[in-house]
Amino acid sequence: MVEREPMKATENALNVPMLDLERQYAPLRQELLEALTGVLDSRQFILGGAVEAFEVAAAEQLGVKHAIGCSSGTDALWLALAAAEIGHGEGVLTTPFSFFASVSAILRAGAKPVLADIDPVTFNLDAGAAQVVLASKRGTSVKAILPVHIYGQCADWNAFNALRHGYGLKLIEDAAQAWGAEWKGVKAGGLGDAAAFSFYPTKNLSAAGDAGMVTTNSDELAERIRMLRQHGMRRRYYHDEVGWNARMDGFQGAVLSVKLKHIDSWNEARRAVAARYDALFRAAGLVETGPYPRDGVVLPFEAGGAKHVWHQYVIRSAKRDALREFLTASRIGSEIYYPVPLHLQEALQPLGYKAGDFPEAERAAHEVLALPIFPEIREEEQQAVVRSIAEFLS
Repeated sequence: MVEREPMKATENALNVPMLDLERQYAPLRQELLEALTGVLDSRQFILGGAVEAFEVAAAEQLGVKHAIGCSSGTDALWLALAAAEIGHGEGVLTTPFSFFASVSAILRAGAKPVLADIDPVTFNLDAGAAQVVLASKRGTSVKAILPVHIYGQCADWNAFNALRHGYGLKLIEDAAQAWGAEWKGVKAGGLGDAAAFSFYPTKNLSAAGDAGMVTTNSDELAERIRMLRQHGMRRRYYHDEVGWNARMDGFQGAVLSVKLKHIDSWNEARRAVAARYDALFRAAGLVETGPYPRDGVVLPFEAGGAKHVWHQYVIRSAKRDALREFLTASRIGSEIYYPVPLHLQEALQPLGYKAGDFPEAERAAHEVLALPIFPEIREEEQQAVVRSIAEFLS
């Protein structure tokens, strides 16, 4: 058999970035500088008025009783688990297909990660697979479920609520990628007992550095979260528990307050971008029915009952690695979220899982490719992305 030469990309007239924060920053520059100057003038650099104002506005926007700012999305996950008093070897059921913090925060809380496979269509934790685990010997230790609203789409909350009531569990949302996402009209952050958000600079709602937030409708949990984020203090220098330094700084609160006013319109722009990608791919004749790709691409899917905010637009391709190389040569950005499932990460081998335990997560890790998506991306840039993919697949 004669081997084919690797396909060479045609020179693309456009450089299409995966994300361009400059386009978001430029029109907000003066407002952001004024907000930062306000923090400098107040000299409230840790927590303070800017953070409190953001917390109030964030809670109102999400429709939750409490929104507590903290230092990162990772700390938000830990705070939610620790405040719910989940730890000491208790099990927390979550997905193997997520960012590392979903599991590392469980370990940091002293709890035990228990994994179940994903739905191959939405990439979210599969409630049916979770129920199988809960009914098994490994599931007897589970005290909470931590679904991840991956790529900006809520997990099937009806199904997880049924598991919560059926097994007497707590539900903690990993909503790091899902600010503004909804499940049947309820926004992420108000679905579970508590939720964790990340404001890492690439997120839909992004800080100018690391920052996070925990949301809850429970007065008791909110009080514990505020205490734990300040070294376990309810009164200054009186430590009731061993907490952590997980406070949001004033500059991040100021930046986030400015951006919070625009996030709804940015999310709607992302939805329009996703719809345009769908139309372009279909017009090019590249779309295959899923969930598994063969010769074309499988497009992402918005589940019934969900409002997707498209933190990422992730296609599936059987030739993912070669396709990504081709796009890079065409000066088109892309990313893989995530190339290695958590159960196969070297640091997590003590959990006792092995290759083959979660076939859907493992297959997704070999096929997913995130394409450029941000509110300000131009139609001609999206056309260039789809045109290059069509060229590769021709």
